[in-house]
Amino acid sequence: MKGYRRESGPAGARDFIAVVPTVGCVNEVARRIAAAVKDARPMLHHQGCCQLPTDVRIVTDVLAGVCNNPNVAGVVLVSLGCESVNAEDVVAAVSDRKPVELVRVQAMGGITNAVRSGIQSAMKLASVLSGVRVDSPPSDLVVGVKCGASDTTSGLASNTAVGAAVDRLVREGATVVFGETTEVIGAEHILSRRASNPEVAEKLLACVRSMEGRANALGVDMRGGQPTEGNIRGGLTTIEEKSLGAIVKSGTLPITDVVSYGERPQGPGLYFMDSPGREMEFLTGLVSAGCQVMLFSTGIGAPQGFPLAPVVKVSGNSKTCQMLSEYIDLDVSGIVQGSLTVAQAGDMVFEKALAVFSGEQVKAEILDYDGAGVNSNIYTVGPVI
Repeated sequence: MKGYRRESGPAGARDFIAVVPTVGCVNEVARRIAAAVKDARPMLHHQGCCQLPTDVRIVTDVLAGVCNNPNVAGVVLVSLGCESVNAEDVVAAVSDRKPVELVRVQAMGGITNAVRSGIQSAMKLASVLSGVRVDSPPSDLVVGVKCGASDTTSGLASNTAVGAAVDRLVREGATVVFGETTEVIGAEHILSRRASNPEVAEKLLACVRSMEGRANALGVDMRGGQPTEGNIRGGLTTIEEKSLGAIVKSGTLPITDVVSYGERPQGPGLYFMDSPGREMEFLTGLVSAGCQVMLFSTGIGAPQGFPLAPVVKVSGNSKTCQMLSEYIDLDVSGIVQGSLTVAQAGDMVFEKALAVFSGEQVKAEILDYDGAGVNSNIYTVGPVI
């Protein structure tokens, strides 16, 4: 692999200046700044104010995690000035690792001045980007794993191919993070058997109990939202059936530990992240956890990319691969057709992950379906108040 060397931490798969709002009120300011600078990327979201203190802490930590992602060489942090998230807390969590410029909209006299200042800051940061990739060991690689728009081929083909790649990545010394707590319900007892020790198993099971408990407290059944209407049209009939197919994307190796939403794993291995199933929030959590590349298995075809990390779309549905070829990166439908073994497909996914880390663009990047920052948001658990 070849990546962009960082002074602190692993190498990056991309060399971006992140333009990050501390609150959704200034998303448009961040978008305008990023649009004006070649290597700048916006990480827009809808959080940051009028939230419970626990959620403000989550948002603050996730924003810091996103800024500290290895794909980010420098940060322009955009603050309104009256939000709940304390911009100085984010700066303090990032400034030891990379340069941070803080733009305050209210203090600078409004949108026009803030955009002008932010563009100057982003251009200054971009001017020192190295643009040079260097050899990077497998231990530098942190891969996120996601599935979405699933159908019957997901559990049979694309998830199994990704799972085989996950096994190989972990054996090579990489770190892999998977999750989607809502999509292991009904199969958590199987997944927990792979925990590295009883404490990890209990942490995983506790995540599921908590997720189900929040739904029950509202007097609703998880099964009203999972599987989704699209999943049902794709042939999945129950949440258990969906979960059995979903968990195979994590491979077969022991689960090293369980991390909270957006938390960075400590050391190589396989990690479960307590997280939602919806793409925008989960991908943000993976990027906050340090993932430079994400593998996304899909059956009927989810298009999402992400502004700061490439998302590799893998499908085992031959019709999807043909009809939606503009945003499917890897076709493993040969598993279903009998022309490709799971091991061969896993090698394809593995090699693709390394190639993308080393600079190969994914379809979402080519389509610029990740550039506006619309594919990102932050998951919180409490009400907006």
